[in-house]
Amino acid sequence: MIRPDMIGLVVEDIKRSLAFYRHLGLSVEDPKGDEAFVEVKANGYRISWNSVDMVKKLEPNWVAPKGHRMELAFLCDSPKEVDTTYSKLAKAGYQGHKEPWDAFWGQRYAVVVDPDGNHVSIFAPLPA
Repeated sequence: MIRPDMIGLVVEDIKRSLAFYRHLGLSVEDPKGDEAFVEVKANGYRISWNSVDMVKKLEPNWVAPKGHRMELAFLCDSPKEVDTTYSKLAKAGYQGHKEPWDAFWGQRYAVVVDPDGNHVSIFAPLPA
């Protein structure tokens, strides 16, 4: 049987990227020494951070993609938590892409940008 298991992010600076994702509730330790790979298990999935240098050793012709080809999404416990999380990230100096709004599909929704330019959604169901 084949099943989803891990999402891998290629990042310029693992420690800087981890600092961002810790604001979203991931508990992950910094790499030890010059380690070029870190992973954490969250809600049954593994998420890994892979340095550009490591990826280029595995795939010498690798080039950073242009545009946004994927987006991670984090479920919040409440619509208020979406607003609080967005504000916390903005105050920490991270770029917002779309401020929180009530989406027509029934969720409080916002989009922020991680240190490598990936869009990250934060959302919660709106009360019925």
